[in-house]
Amino acid sequence: MTKDTDLLYAQTPPVKLFFTAAVPGVIGMFAMSVYNIVEGIFVGQFIGGDAFAAMNLAMPFVFITFALSDMIGVGSSVPISIAHGRQDKQYANNIFTCSVLLIFLTAIVTGVLMFTLAPTLIRLMGAEDEVARLATLYLRINAMMNPLTTLVFAMDNYLRICGFVRGSMILNLFMSALQICLLVVFVVFLDMGLAGSALAINLGMAICTLIAMIPFIKGRALLRFTKPRFEFSVLKKTVACGSPTFLNNIAGRLFSLVMNVLLIRMGGTLAVSAFSVLMYCSDLVQPFLYGLCDSMQPSIGFNWGAGNYKRVKSLAKCVFAATAAVSLVAVLLMLFFPLQIASVFVNRSDTALLELSTHALRLFSLEFFFWWFGYAAQSFYNAIEKPRQATALTLLTAIVFPLVMVAVLWPMGLDGLWLNQAASYVPVAIVAFVMLRKTQKNMRSRMK
Repeated sequence: MTKDTDLLYAQTPPVKLFFTAAVPGVIGMFAMSVYNIVEGIFVGQFIGGDAFAAMNLAMPFVFITFALSDMIGVGSSVPISIAHGRQDKQYANNIFTCSVLLIFLTAIVTGVLMFTLAPTLIRLMGAEDEVARLATLYLRINAMMNPLTTLVFAMDNYLRICGFVRGSMILNLFMSALQICLLVVFVVFLDMGLAGSALAINLGMAICTLIAMIPFIKGRALLRFTKPRFEFSVLKKTVACGSPTFLNNIAGRLFSLVMNVLLIRMGGTLAVSAFSVLMYCSDLVQPFLYGLCDSMQPSIGFNWGAGNYKRVKSLAKCVFAATAAVSLVAVLLMLFFPLQIASVFVNRSDTALLELSTHALRLFSLEFFFWWFGYAAQSFYNAIEKPRQATALTLLTAIVFPLVMVAVLWPMGLDGLWLNQAASYVPVAIVAFVMLRKTQKNMRSRMK
């Protein structure tokens, strides 16, 4: 398995490697997000507007609990890939083992905190009555399942590092199908409402986490569990490489909380529900971008560790070109078919929400003109173990420029909030371009 993986990353032609790794990666990531989209459809169409708003209020806190675990999973994947490029297998196995243990322990702590603080957090958001009750219930179900669900994303990264690209894709497809089946059973047949929706997604993730562990437990994977040696240098490197992803998750979700508070004050529950539609539309596009970038990180990191900088440059070009193409398609679809897209998540009888969502979607779609460039640049820097550059781009993308644009676009009211991210990504793209030019010069010097 080691030889096959090394050959895949080191000798496969760049374009062929891109399609070999990226296509299954995109399919896998899209499969993982399909459930979220289907869940939004079910909640919006069958359970009701209060449940839709409650789920959107609770979701940022759910993602925040995943942020620490994701930081460890992604942060450990980078040094593991680079270590394999340097043929240091023992070091890679130790990072893998320590990271899995850290993720499990972190999930227990965050789960307990989220369960205990759920009512207070939801009230602080401004929710009341039925919406507050539903949001608290949704949050607590996620908290109870946290130790068994947060590992699934890290295991997906580890499977791809080991060359199980198709296996990762198949597992993600299975997880999505399982979650949808459970959703139908719990919501349609058992009439469990929003609680059934939360149980469906968490049970599906927990089952697939256990399945993903099998090749590592049985010793069939490139990475193997060893006696853990927790070293400060290992933890420091993992945190440094995972910080961009962590900050992107945490800052993005914190900004979503700010958006929800502003939306409630400016437009009430109707505006929050419309924002939910925008987030689900974003979930249709983000898996493609994330899948393209994330699936190429092991190969880019491997070649960076091996000193093959020309190959690193070729692989990076494939990623930037593909993310640009996906983003352009997304803009065109949302600009020309906003009503049809919004109708998927909003019952046509709810004319007020449908009209607001359609208008918001046209403005929101402009973000994809510029989002892809900063996102791909951040992923590239993360892959080559340059956390400072990746972290800088993350902070600018997720919180600095969005907060600045809240103030700049405040006179526009709700329209300013719909345009916030589109306006924020323009300066991010400029900063990323300047940084990449400097990195490109350094790579030329190394190649000489």
